[in-house]
Amino acid sequence: MRVHPKFLISALSPAQFPEPSVPEIAFLGRSNVGKSSLLNALLGSKQAKVSSTPGRTRSINFFSITDTPQRQQPQMYFADLPGYGYAKISKSISAEWPKFIEPYLAERPTLSLCLCLVDSNIPPQESDAQLIHFLKSVQREFLVVATKADKLSGNGRTQAHSALTKGLETDHLLLCSAKTGAGLKDLWSAIHVAVNPA
Repeated sequence: MRVHPKFLISALSPAQFPEPSVPEIAFLGRSNVGKSSLLNALLGSKQAKVSSTPGRTRSINFFSITDTPQRQQPQMYFADLPGYGYAKISKSISAEWPKFIEPYLAERPTLSLCLCLVDSNIPPQESDAQLIHFLKSVQREFLVVATKADKLSGNGRTQAHSALTKGLETDHLLLCSAKTGAGLKDLWSAIHVAVNPA
């Protein structure tokens, strides 16, 4: 799908969030899960910075998404949230979590879907399970996106899907690869359903 993204703002507090006017899709995941790569693959351009040092993002980065360059009003926002460390939420992020990340996830009226990125090549992580539990507690729609699926064989993908759905206690899981584009069409379909509910 061809879209026209535009960087909007890096927000470090709720006061800096853009006016809640259009549906928003939040991207969440551990720092080394390939979040920036997936975002760029979805958008078809290098909008999110891919760093060799995981965890560089310390703000919520908002992107305005339209289907044509001429359209003035965005159709949706993508919100790229800070990664939360390797084994658990890192101290720097966990200190900031209640200040602006938690209010965004719990209270943002236009937040339509949370994409929880996990690494398909490793077992379910406790930090990912904690995030999903939190989203369930605040009654947010979410989809688990298992990244780096290109590194798995056909049988490996089946096993990863089974292990992750069981370990994270969810039926809403999609295997994706930013490298090959596998799963991106289905991910866009899920985003459009969330943005345009029946």
